[in-house]
Amino acid sequence: MWFWLIIGGLILLGWISSLYAKAKLYDSAKPRIDQIDKIEREQKVTAKLQQQKEEAIAILSKQKSVGFPWLAHAYAEYHELEELKKAAALERKSHPAYKAAEEVRGSAKRRREAEKEARMLRYQIEYYETLFPWLTDLKSEEIEEELIRIRSGKSEDQDSDDPAKRWLTPEEYNRLPDTKKYELALERYWTKKKTRWEIGRDYERFIGYKYEATGFRVIYQGIVEGFDDLGRDLICEKNTKVFIVQCKYWSQEKQIHEKHVFQLFGTMIAYRHDNPGKNVDGHFVTSTRLSDRARAFAKDLGIKISENTSLEKYPCIKCNIAKRDGEKIYHLPFDQQYDRTTIISDSGEFYASTIEEAEKKGFRRAFRYRGPMSRA
Repeated sequence: MWFWLIIGGLILLGWISSLYAKAKLYDSAKPRIDQIDKIEREQKVTAKLQQQKEEAIAILSKQKSVGFPWLAHAYAEYHELEELKKAAALERKSHPAYKAAEEVRGSAKRRREAEKEARMLRYQIEYYETLFPWLTDLKSEEIEEELIRIRSGKSEDQDSDDPAKRWLTPEEYNRLPDTKKYELALERYWTKKKTRWEIGRDYERFIGYKYEATGFRVIYQGIVEGFDDLGRDLICEKNTKVFIVQCKYWSQEKQIHEKHVFQLFGTMIAYRHDNPGKNVDGHFVTSTRLSDRARAFAKDLGIKISENTSLEKYPCIKCNIAKRDGEKIYHLPFDQQYDRTTIISDSGEFYASTIEEAEKKGFRRAFRYRGPMSRA
């Protein structure tokens, strides 16, 4: 019996020894096995992500002509996949960051929706710009001041009962005589920094002044009517002759392209159709240059062009004589009725350079200066 017990013990000892050897071998091989498993998982995930990425790119190429929502959705899917790839990497690293990965996934979802909405809006804007070229001008507008005003809930009427205050300190406004404080406000109007919209408005006024100086009656359609100007910044009329004028005050590195010429031609033809007794032509005035193609089209369409026309300081005080009672009134560039006031030189009206010049000829400042200036 002892013999069999000894034999059984030896067998058990051998089995335990074999098991220990196998366990030791597994312990030594486990890191390599884990590494192989990790590589295999990463390859599977990477392959899946790559496949999804390629599918997203394929959607981009196929859906360009289908419509805004599809294309925007495809771009959003693509960027979300990129974020999910980052999240997967955070979970697979040696010290997994599960919380950070979850945050990245949440961020990816929010980005996807924002990306989709932003691209849809961008495509719509670009589409509208092809239909209405003048919308491209709005890209350069500085609206920060307007946004601040809107957020504060204040109207321009509430800011000041006299727009001259914008250019003066409270002490200057309260203590200086009217002539001197208005002269100082006018001087600063020309010397202080303005927004691009304000410079563009002054450019239209300057071109209008040049037309008025030659006997034309000018309607400042772009400034007064804003979006309703139908692409007509100025309507300049003398007897039966009418010029529809488009003004572009752009930086020198930009060029005017043919779509702007087409827009002017279209609105010129519309005005000609609505006013059959008028001799209507178009005039494109810009501080920069037209492209060769735009210039060729303007010539073919009979549109007059004036390139590299700079904004210059000019006599800007409008001295107007009321038709109702003959009262002499002058309007400063920041007064409410300035752009609605036309100057007819052969009736005794004129542009003055200084407040003193206007007042010496019997003109007083307009009382109706309260209220916001018209903004295109």
